[in-house]
Amino acid sequence: MIAYMKGEIADIAEDNLILEVNGIGYNIRISPGTAGLLPGIGQEVKIYTYTYVKEDAFWLYGFLTRDDLEIFRRLITVNGIGPKGGQAILSTMTADDLRFAILSGDAKAIAKAPGIGAKTAERIILDLRDKVSLEESFMGRGEGKKADRGADAGTSRARNEAVEALTALGYTPSEAMKAVKKTGAPEGMDTEEILKLALKYMNS
Repeated sequence: MIAYMKGEIADIAEDNLILEVNGIGYNIRISPGTAGLLPGIGQEVKIYTYTYVKEDAFWLYGFLTRDDLEIFRRLITVNGIGPKGGQAILSTMTADDLRFAILSGDAKAIAKAPGIGAKTAERIILDLRDKVSLEESFMGRGEGKKADRGADAGTSRARNEAVEALTALGYTPSEAMKAVKKTGAPEGMDTEEILKLALKYMNS
């Protein structure tokens, strides 16, 4: 319904933001992590929103990036994960960390979120493993960035091969993914170059 809102911060609480837009103050539910990243009261901010409607409730959930909003949308498709659970998870880990945990099967990392047990974490991994990818961490995510598809596909393969090589060396899949992400891996970089940078990061 509402893709995003841009306005002045009127008030901030741990789990709620009041954003004034054209003279109207909107209550927007946020995570403690988001609250900590917001500028001060009186400052302008752009918030991506998800509209949650039930018979007895109408809530706006807010995020600072489109990426966080997208991963939140996927989370709440999992049985047993409502908007509150989705924000609880994103209050303890970034969108990228969640992807790494899902792809590497790290249920313990996800279960650290308040109210999320081991079984629920495993369900998230099972349901979303085929719906997330390492490449989402590198993409411009539609923020006006257009890449050459051929070059991007080659770089994508190189990144995946670097992750596999690091895993073969004894690093966990999550550690390997994070290291490759840290390299930035510009388009055109081959597997060997990415691997060298990732190992340099690992040993720093």
